[in-house]
Amino acid sequence: MKKELIVATKNAKKLREIRQILKGLDFKVTSLAEYPDAPRIIENGTTFKQNAAKKALAIARYAKRLTLGEDSGLCVDALDGKPGIYSSRFAGKGKSDLKNNLKLLRLLSGVSPARRKARYVCAVALADEKGLLKVVEGRCSGLIGYEFKGRHGFGYDPLFIIPQYRKTFAQLGPAVKHRISHRFRALKKARLSLATYLRKNS
Repeated sequence: MKKELIVATKNAKKLREIRQILKGLDFKVTSLAEYPDAPRIIENGTTFKQNAAKKALAIARYAKRLTLGEDSGLCVDALDGKPGIYSSRFAGKGKSDLKNNLKLLRLLSGVSPARRKARYVCAVALADEKGLLKVVEGRCSGLIGYEFKGRHGFGYDPLFIIPQYRKTFAQLGPAVKHRISHRFRALKKARLSLATYLRKNS
């Protein structure tokens, strides 16, 4: 029987990406959708790593299962690193990917291409009922475009341009994104720890 790995998220799109990137590891990957009574986690950390660790620890202690906590977001140079840890709720009440993106475009209105540098950041934390096992981070640099392009991905993907491809993540699609993204880079590091955990606990 496969060991369970709970991903501490209710975001189905994020879960799908994580499952695709971790494909090949001998885990049954579940999410909070299968734990409706799980405690609500208040993301009040000041860094991506703090929020990821908080998610992993809270759910691992609740479910007594190996848990992966993830926190990620977009940091834009011209906005002094905003939206950062507030990326998913950037637009405030009634937030959505569309509203978040429209606010970003509004704040960058008139900003030159040279000043539209940005980076996606992803922190991944692993914990079991005994405590925190590992916290890692991955980054991916790019530029913020002037209009929506592409139909893949989620979040700020339609605006986030990878210079070497001259296309957004939403245009490139999962085949390319999952080889270069912030989430791929963080999960690649976490994958080593997951493989070690399997060996020690099989």
